[in-house]
Amino acid sequence: MTNLPDIDIDFADRTQALTLFKHTPAKLKERKHNTGVYFHRVPSNPFTDICTVEHTDADNHGFFKLDLLNVSIYKDVRDDDHLNELMEREPIWELLEHKDFVDKVFHLSGHDSLLKQLKPTSVEQLAATLAIIRPAKRHLQDKGWQTIMKEVWIKPLNDNKAYYFKKAHAVSYAMVVVVHMNLLCEQLHSAY
Repeated sequence: MTNLPDIDIDFADRTQALTLFKHTPAKLKERKHNTGVYFHRVPSNPFTDICTVEHTDADNHGFFKLDLLNVSIYKDVRDDDHLNELMEREPIWELLEHKDFVDKVFHLSGHDSLLKQLKPTSVEQLAATLAIIRPAKRHLQDKGWQTIMKEVWIKPLNDNKAYYFKKAHAVSYAMVVVVHMNLLCEQLHSAY
């Protein structure tokens, strides 16, 4: 296994982005992978145009898959400056202690009790919270921040199939959550 990097790219509308480039959808259990694509030559089924090699085995063949994700919150971002402003603005972290707000937030809906318990107050703590939502790190939910930050990014050894977030993914998603939190506050403010 060559261990190629796992790269996700977020789009407001991935379909629109894909019209710009020749690509081949990745294969996932005999069907089209929802997000994975190859932008280089790979063997493909002439009837479906889907890669003939399962995505989990593709890097063994030197294929490089990118995941293009639909993240609909970006539809409300006006431009690059607006996105930078939303990313740089400190969110109102206390809002994560309110179920009605949390249920509107990308990736956090349904996890209000965990957020109430952990009370993240930084992007790094929010990233760790997103990691704890995944099964491989759920055992950390009752620990303090010092223990969580020491253990949350360690790759699980006992169960290679347990789903977990790598730090790079978790921090990226935490930034999207910050953008979404700030967008929601902007929208509430402009409604009044």
